[in-house]
This record gives sequence, C-alpha cells and structure tokens, in this order.
Amino acid sequence: MEPADSGIRTVFVTAPDATVGADIARQLVATRLAACVNIVPGVHSVYRWEGAVREDTEAMLIIKTVAGRCDELAAKIQDLHPYDVPEVLVLAATGGAAAYIAWVEAETHP
Repeated sequence: MEPADSGIRTVFVTAPDATVGADIARQLVATRLAACVNIVPGVHSVYRWEGAVREDTEAMLIIKTVAGRCDELAAKIQDLHPYDVPEVLVLAATGGAAAYIAWVEAETHP
C-alpha cells in the first residue's frame, strides 16, 4: 500500500547565486506562496544549454508549499527569476510529521 499524498509539495529551483536565491525566497514567503525556503549555496551544476555542455556554481532553493499554490508559485518564480528557463520541479510529499504539514498548510493559506 502506498502512503497517502500529504498535500505538501517540495519544489526545487536553482538560482545563479545565494543572493538571488534569497531575494526569490523572501518574496515567496512574504506572499505566502511558500512556508519555507532552504537555500543551499555552492551547488555544482552540469547541463546542456543551447547545444553546449556547461558547468556553473548555483544555489539550490528547496521550497515547501501546498499543492494548491504550485501554479501561482511557478508563475511567480518565472516573474522573479533571471534565467530564461528556470528550473521548477515539484515533488509530492507522501507523509511527514503532522505538525509540520499543518504548519506548511497554515503558512501558505492566502
């Protein structure tokens, strides 16, 4: 039996650096699109872009939100982000601490 969907989503977004990441994070939390954003600096990314393999140091944003805010969150990231095609990957959380889930739900309530 698979665990039930908690309704919580973890969203991964890379940013060019921690300063840009923090600016995005503050706006997401301030507008209640995210309950929390962790910023992990120094992520080494290897990717293909415009026909070439590239490498960059970026910051990873780990965003906690609810399923119902994901479309708005993705649109806000697109507006705020300096990349032409920002990474926005949404993963469903199947389980978790009940108190934490309740906190994310409360903090992302419009």
